[in-house]
Amino acid sequence: MSLKINLKVYSMNRIHHIGVYVSCLETVKDFFIDYFGAVAGSLYHNPNTGLSTYFLTFGDGSQLELLNRPDIVPDICAAPFHLSVSVDSKDEVDRMTDVLVGKGYRVISGPRFTGDGYYESLISGPESIQIEITE
Repeated sequence: MSLKINLKVYSMNRIHHIGVYVSCLETVKDFFIDYFGAVAGSLYHNPNTGLSTYFLTFGDGSQLELLNRPDIVPDICAAPFHLSVSVDSKDEVDRMTDVLVGKGYRVISGPRFTGDGYYESLISGPESIQIEITE
């Protein structure tokens, strides 16, 4: 008599990174390094396509890929999105908002409590990328 066991294997799916096309890699890279503690990997450049990229890694291991290619012009209005960066506290949301406003970035909304209970502010970052700073 044999015993047959059926095992289902489930993989853990997760987002590896988010990629964003930008006009000026260095400006956007420096923004995330200076204000959110990202660490930039080495610049990658493909001379055949003109593609240049940086991978930025944040403290929790999440990654943002910044891409630039001469034949692709980013159009923020055509593809609206925002990036959400989580900080430690309500006070840190306020502090980061004040720092960015002091550097000339525009507040779109907040800081405020949202209807679903988050405390956040929404900033227009470099190249009009919307940056949500949330507790």
